[in-house]
Amino acid sequence: MSPSVFNFVDAKDKFTASAIHALAAKNGKQLVNAFNQIPGNETEKKTTLDQALRGVLGDQIVEQKASCDEYLSLIYLSIDAVTEGICSATTPFLLLGDVLDCLPLDQCDKIFSFVEENVSTWKSNSFYTAGKNYLLRMCNDLLRRLSKSQNTVFCGRIQLFLARLFPLSEKSGLNLQSQFNLDNITVFNKNEQESTLGQKHTEEKEEGMEVEEGEMGEDDAPAPCSIPIDYNLYRKFWTLQDYFRNPVQCYDKFSWMTFLKYSDETLAVFKSYKLDDMQASKRKLEELRATGGEHVYFAKFLTSEKLMDLQLSDSNFRRHILLQYLILFQYLKGQVKFKSSNSVLNDDQTTWIEETTKLVYQLLREIPPDGDKFATMVEHILNTEDNWNSWKNEGCPSFVKERTVDDKPKRPTRKRQAPEDFLGKGPDRKLFMGNDELTRLWNLNQDNMEACKSDSREFMPSLDEFFAEAIEQADPANMVEDEYKVVRNPNYGWRALRLLSRRSPHFFQPTNQKFKSLADYLDSMVSKLAKELPKDIPSEEIKTGEEDDDDNGDNLLKDSNDSPSIQSKMVTNQQMDDMAAKLGAQWKTLASHLEMKAAELREIETDSEDVDMQAKLLLVAWQDREGTQATVDNLVTALNAAGFSQIADSLSEA
Repeated sequence: MSPSVFNFVDAKDKFTASAIHALAAKNGKQLVNAFNQIPGNETEKKTTLDQALRGVLGDQIVEQKASCDEYLSLIYLSIDAVTEGICSATTPFLLLGDVLDCLPLDQCDKIFSFVEENVSTWKSNSFYTAGKNYLLRMCNDLLRRLSKSQNTVFCGRIQLFLARLFPLSEKSGLNLQSQFNLDNITVFNKNEQESTLGQKHTEEKEEGMEVEEGEMGEDDAPAPCSIPIDYNLYRKFWTLQDYFRNPVQCYDKFSWMTFLKYSDETLAVFKSYKLDDMQASKRKLEELRATGGEHVYFAKFLTSEKLMDLQLSDSNFRRHILLQYLILFQYLKGQVKFKSSNSVLNDDQTTWIEETTKLVYQLLREIPPDGDKFATMVEHILNTEDNWNSWKNEGCPSFVKERTVDDKPKRPTRKRQAPEDFLGKGPDRKLFMGNDELTRLWNLNQDNMEACKSDSREFMPSLDEFFAEAIEQADPANMVEDEYKVVRNPNYGWRALRLLSRRSPHFFQPTNQKFKSLADYLDSMVSKLAKELPKDIPSEEIKTGEEDDDDNGDNLLKDSNDSPSIQSKMVTNQQMDDMAAKLGAQWKTLASHLEMKAAELREIETDSEDVDMQAKLLLVAWQDREGTQATVDNLVTALNAAGFSQIADSLSEA
């Protein structure tokens, strides 16, 4: 009989019925049995089972009778199916995405709790590679549905889940280019004519204001503000948020002057209006400790003019503003890889930032409660952030260091004999060194250390005496074959180098001639000595003392290193900016000549849509890969090969 032909419709119906029974029995054995009984190859059956599970979930959602627990039971069933090898690894993530897309936000909260609890499952080898992109897309879809101000806790849970799921070196979760959220615009009243500051709100005082939970009552009201709050202070205070949103503005001369003026006035208000004089500070601190330290915060600043005096007397609000200053100063002073070459502070700006930083930390320490502790913690966190920026500037190297595995078996160590085991055991108390020649040399004298100190050992032959035999053998008339020449003897060669370093001027002279072996080098030196020794070259020591030798060698090395042909110029950040602007959309033409991989090009296109920035990213990637070889000469060669001769000429002239 011929084997049965796979039928998709019948197989899907059987899988659907088996899935429903498995859900009712809370056991996946029926699904495994159905998979084994249906004919066909595994790929066809896996695809059909994936469709059947999604179909069962779709029916549950359409009927609107199932609860979140029933949805989760189906997802658990799909996880067991993946573990048994009868289902695709992406199916649980597809089911999760379908459920979250169809349910309201209050039920999504419960489903996402299941996702958080099973983070170890998603990070396992069976699921991580197949599902990490699905989970990332699912979380981004949820974040788009949630309100940052109303669903702040839910948004934070999603961000923490992604941080637990992906490793620190995952580039999809890193802000590699140090971009800012420019959409976070703080809206406030910019029309002075509509301002109500300075007016007496008699109607509000007569009618009274309803006190909501968490607000101050009449007994807890703060003391009247000692600083007059007018519209100018209100406008300048909230204008600073635009600089905190986009710190690059501070590198502009006129924007910096505005920021400097507004900051001095704002910090002067903080300095003159101390929170220690508040009537309700101690009472609020006691209530805070009694409630277990729960803090109430908002994701967005409230910019109403009526709240200005209350905000200035709020410790959390002050800490928010002062912390923004410290973060801004750290960016302005820090080394960021993708900063523009024009983003440099002058000496006056640097001095002002350093002085203002000290003032900000002083103000933080003066804010109750626990001002000193809070300021110390902030300083520690910002120092850690410096290390994080340095890690990103280095290209985000992996935190995991691979252990070197030595596959070679270790040789058993042989225990060395003690001196009393072999000293004086032979005839005439001779010491045996394990080799006849070594034994003879060792026993030439009874005290070898004294023999080494003998004056007869302090000698140095002259060049003509030492090289006489070599010069004679080098003469073609003597017809000595190369293999029998003394320069072929390694022992002779080592002694010859020692003598040349002390007596010959040719030893330290640089040469472009290449020698394959020591014997070839000695042949060359012998030919030079043969021409010079019979004439006027005395066989006296040219350099006496190791210091002179070291000085001579250092000077020659220094002269050699100063040569422009050896020390090539490295490509600077300014040159890369200029080249990126000139290349523009033609940067891909240069990429092939820089030997960049297709994956790297796709990553550059993903990181930025601006063609000038893409060209800059290309040059930065090439510089990171080449290291010390990222020179102007190598880049000029690549530019000429790519047909950018004008850019190459301008780079050479720079």
